[in-house]
Amino acid sequence: MTTNGKVLNYINGQWEVSSASETLPVKNPATAQTLAHVPLSTAAEVDRAVQVAQRAFQDWRRVPVVERVQPLYRLKRLLEEHRDELSRIITNECGKTYAESQAEMQRAIENVEVACGIPSLMQGFNNEDIARGIDEHCFRQPLGVVAAITPFNFPGMVPLWFLPYAVATGNCFLLKPSEKVPMTMQRIYQLLEQAGFPPGVVQLVNGAKEAVDAILDHPLVRAVSFVGSTPVARYVYERGARAGKRIQAQGGAKNPIVIMPDADMEMTVRIVADSAFGCAGQRCLAASVGITVGEARNLFVEAFADLAASRKVGYGLDEGVEMGPVITAESRARIERLIALGEREGASVLLDGRGKKVSGYEEGNFIFPTILDHVPPKSEIAQTEIFGPVFSLMHAETIEQAIDLVNDRKYGNMACIFTSSGAAARQFRYSVNTGNVGINVGVAAPMAFFPFSGWRESFFGDLHAQGIHGVEFYTETKVVIERWPKEWSRKF
Repeated sequence: MTTNGKVLNYINGQWEVSSASETLPVKNPATAQTLAHVPLSTAAEVDRAVQVAQRAFQDWRRVPVVERVQPLYRLKRLLEEHRDELSRIITNECGKTYAESQAEMQRAIENVEVACGIPSLMQGFNNEDIARGIDEHCFRQPLGVVAAITPFNFPGMVPLWFLPYAVATGNCFLLKPSEKVPMTMQRIYQLLEQAGFPPGVVQLVNGAKEAVDAILDHPLVRAVSFVGSTPVARYVYERGARAGKRIQAQGGAKNPIVIMPDADMEMTVRIVADSAFGCAGQRCLAASVGITVGEARNLFVEAFADLAASRKVGYGLDEGVEMGPVITAESRARIERLIALGEREGASVLLDGRGKKVSGYEEGNFIFPTILDHVPPKSEIAQTEIFGPVFSLMHAETIEQAIDLVNDRKYGNMACIFTSSGAAARQFRYSVNTGNVGINVGVAAPMAFFPFSGWRESFFGDLHAQGIHGVEFYTETKVVIERWPKEWSRKF
C-alpha cells in the first residue's frame, strides 16, 4: 500500500506517488512505530482528480441504476472477506481494540448494503392530470463530483457513510482521509478497484489543509461531507457554502447521560463504562457527562469508578485489552491539560488516568480511564469536548433539573437516559435538544438506514449522513410538467 514508505493517491484508476515534497509520519499510537509517511498533496493534484472525476461523471450518470449498484454488491462481499485484515489495519493506525475495529467495519459494511437499495431509494414520484391532459413528474438526478473529508477516529466506517450513497446515485466521489490514518482507506480503495468501478468514479487524494481548501474552493465540486471538530466543521461549512456547495459537516460533542434512581444499575454501570471509555473516548457518540438524579448517585458512582479502574489498557491486538491509546502524543498532552483545568475549576479527580505506562509499550499515547466528580455545570471543562477517556459527574435532584443540564450546552449530538420508567423516558426524549437519543442505550448510533442526526453546534447543514438523507444530499430534484395534445399527435 506504499511506495518507498509513502502512502499513494488513487486518481483515474491508477495508484500514484504524490508530487508533494512534504510528508507526515503515520504512527501506531500504541507502539510509536512509524508505519508510513503520508504526502501533503497540493491543490494542483486535487484539481487533476476533480477534472478526471468530472469527465468520468458524463458516462457514469448514464449507467442504469441497477448496473451502478453491482460494484457495491461486490464491494460488500470483499469487505466481509477482508474484515479481519482491515480491522488489524485500523487498530494499528488508529489505536482502538481489535473488537472495536471489527465493530467499526461491520457498520461500514451495513452502509454499503443499504446503498445497494438505491434503485428504490432514489425513486421520484408523479401525478397524472394535475390539469386536464397535463402530467407532472419529479426525478432525482446526481449532482456531479462530490467529496468527503473524514476524521481519524473511524477510518473505515465514516468514509463509507458517504461513498456508497454518492456513487450509487450516479455521482463521482473524491475522498480526502485524515492524514493521521490513511492506511485503512488505502486498502479499501484496493478493494474498490477489485469491485470494478470505472476509472474516475472513486478517487483518493491524501493531504491536509491545502487539499481541504482546494476541495472547498473547486468550482466543479458540488457537495462536501465532513466529520471532525466543531471549529473545523464550521470552517468547512462557511467556506464551502460561500462557494455555492452543499455541505454536511458533523462537528464535536459533549454527550450527557442521565441516570435515574430506578435504572437497572448493574446494566447501567457496564453500558456507561463502555460508552465513556470505548475507543478511548475518541468517538463523537462517547458518553462524556454523567448526571445522576436523586438516589442514583449513591447507587452509581462507586460501582462505576470500580469498573473503570479495572479496565485493561494496552495495545489493541493483545489478548484481553479493553481500551487502547489516544491517537497522538499531542492529544494525550491536551487531554491531561484539560483534566488539570477541571481540578482548577473545582472538580475532584475520583479516578486519575494520567502519567501511567503500559508495560512493553512505554512510548504509547496511553491515558487510563479518568473520572472527574462534582464538575461545576458552568465550568469550561463541563462544556469542552475532551475527546478522550475522561468522564465528568454532575448531580440533579429531579429529571427536570437533569434535562436543563443536558440542554445547557452548545452541542446537540447525543443524550441518553437510563430508567425503568416509560414516563420519564418519554419526557426525556421529547425535551432534550439533541439529534440522537438513547433510552437505556449508551451509544445511540443510528443504523445505516437511519440518518446520523446532530443538532446545534454538533452539525452544520440540514441533510445528515446515511439512509435517505444521504440519497437526498447526493441528488437534486427535477420537476417535469408535460402536455401532449391529441391534435399534435395527429400531425405525425
